[in-house]
Amino acid sequence: MSDQHNPPETAKAEPQRFEAEEGAPTPTTPETVGRAAEPWERAGDPAELGADQLSARYLVALADDALVYAQRLGEWISRAPQIEEDMALGNVALDLVGQARALYARAGELDAGMLPGVQELAEDDLAYFRTDREFRNVWLVEQPRGDFGYEMVRMLWFSAYQHALYSAIVRTEGADAELVAIARKAVKEVEYHRDHAAQWVIRLGDGTDESTRRTMAGLQAVEPFVPELFADDAVAVAAADRGLAALPSTLREPAEQFVTAVLQQAGLERPQAGRWTAAGGRVGEHSEQLGYLLAEMQSVARAHPGASW
Repeated sequence: MSDQHNPPETAKAEPQRFEAEEGAPTPTTPETVGRAAEPWERAGDPAELGADQLSARYLVALADDALVYAQRLGEWISRAPQIEEDMALGNVALDLVGQARALYARAGELDAGMLPGVQELAEDDLAYFRTDREFRNVWLVEQPRGDFGYEMVRMLWFSAYQHALYSAIVRTEGADAELVAIARKAVKEVEYHRDHAAQWVIRLGDGTDESTRRTMAGLQAVEPFVPELFADDAVAVAAADRGLAALPSTLREPAEQFVTAVLQQAGLERPQAGRWTAAGGRVGEHSEQLGYLLAEMQSVARAHPGASW
């Protein structure tokens, strides 16, 4: 039989491999980030981590909150009730992105080995090359965009929490100096976010029957996610015990006092807590909504790893 239809087998070409120069940082790709046998949150008891490692994990949770909520607020561009509000919500989102960037960068400096395979951990590694199970944000910020009344209620609670948080960090003597500097700047930004949300909640709550109804519906929809803001997770407890950070449960009173005062001005009452409340965000347990959000947010970075412009 002729061999013309059976060409001789040839050895498959080996893929080209490039050896990095000694001392050069490992390029960040989806294959080199976040592929440890066990994610870092299971690496050990937080109480046994060094101060820098512990602070880094605490910072990542705060950064994840800010980044994810910034992504949600960005969805309002061109959809807000008026063009001025498009700009206002866009500016709030940019403030939160700035907070996230500063926190991620400092976390990478404190613990460069937080993600496996990366020698010089950068903010983009933490933002774009972790899975939803590796994010540490609370459930409140990842929930999908509702109507405007819902969003103002969500922003009211989140900004009240952040204001209490950063104010407490500034007063924490043992906190990382860079974190304190970030908090000093952030508390001024968050004060504007809180005031902006408060004015809208008062206007909507004390407005027409329809605006009052929608704002009340927003309060009811947000309520199950509020307790998680003030829940003490293992990392926060260990960091607070060492005087490195603020304990979430200590932030409840000032945040609730502010929200309650706003609701009173708006002629609204806070709904009673239901049987179910969100939990688990700080240990990587999320609603399905986060997966969809990250798929959109991370798509370009994952399609073109290492690209810059």
